[in-house]
Amino acid sequence: MKILIVSGSFYPHNSPRSFRTTELAKEFARQDHEVKVIIPDTQYDYTEFEKNYISLKISQRPELTWQDISMRGSGIMYWTRRIVRRISIQFLEYPTIQWYLKMPKILRQESGYDLLISIAYPHPIHWGITRCIKKGMNISKTWVADCGDPYMGCKTSSFKPAFYFAYFEKWFCRVADFITVPFEAAKEGYYSAFQHKIRVIPQAFNFDDIKITDGYDPNEIITFIYAGSFIPGERDPRPVLKYLSSLDMDFRWIVYTKQTDLFEKYIPILGNKLVINDLLPRIELLYEMSKVDFLLNLEYGTNIQRASKLIEYTLVRRPILSLYSQDFETEKLEKFLHGDYSQQYYVSNIEDYNINNAVKKIIELTKKQV
Repeated sequence: MKILIVSGSFYPHNSPRSFRTTELAKEFARQDHEVKVIIPDTQYDYTEFEKNYISLKISQRPELTWQDISMRGSGIMYWTRRIVRRISIQFLEYPTIQWYLKMPKILRQESGYDLLISIAYPHPIHWGITRCIKKGMNISKTWVADCGDPYMGCKTSSFKPAFYFAYFEKWFCRVADFITVPFEAAKEGYYSAFQHKIRVIPQAFNFDDIKITDGYDPNEIITFIYAGSFIPGERDPRPVLKYLSSLDMDFRWIVYTKQTDLFEKYIPILGNKLVINDLLPRIELLYEMSKVDFLLNLEYGTNIQRASKLIEYTLVRRPILSLYSQDFETEKLEKFLHGDYSQQYYVSNIEDYNINNAVKKIIELTKKQV
């Protein structure tokens, strides 16, 4: 089968959409499909990567050059940039709107594929492909539009899209053959007219790549990890930090993130109880996770969005504490801090998250188009 994947991010970038794209591309190639992945130009050398997957080709596109507005500066300069950035995202979908504008040029020589997979975020990738199809470009027999989060139906974004972007979302939903979402409840984030096109295909990983410690021993000081991004006012660590600061007990919270500003107030208060690290490559991070006593997940305040890290957390076989930081049970947190994991979060049917099974489900969609 000849497959084209269009995505905004790919290995070695650390993000759920990068993991989604990379895992699908590698598994399709392992199964001897001919795969091409189109991504922005990151100046990364994929020579060795492609040698490991002979039937996989990575195409970096220099056309995608628009950058987000820098927030450097202070005082009036900072606030001016912040206002301009907010307007640009909310009303113009800048800079990701370039996918919509430049997609015909990017895909002008692409045709004859059996399967096209477009991966959002950003959603203008889907809009751009819709534009190509409406121009009569015969790219593939089947188009699967993969969505990590809904667009107009997103409940957690700080920048709600302007009302007229609903037209673009409905437009791509009408044209795509299938829309894939990571779990059942996510369907509620999409228009009822397109529910018949939606299929659930979870975020998935190659279980053989997961390396964890051979034998877990409880840490002398109870230790837990959170890894990933935060959303101020939603998936926000500060209420948890405030509560932890009030406790007279020893613990160690290790955080892997780039959003260190959210922790600045509490670093001097918690001292060596709080360890802030930059993000690690996913395989290395999973190994580090397997050595701690439990893992912390901060939930969204909505049932239509869910952190993909729950799957990775499950794979390292450590108890998961999942809570909504804006309104959490302090007793539940304290139980975990004392080694009582009776209220841990469980992911059922773990084989659903095996990349081999996810790829089978996608291939099955192409058969329904024959």
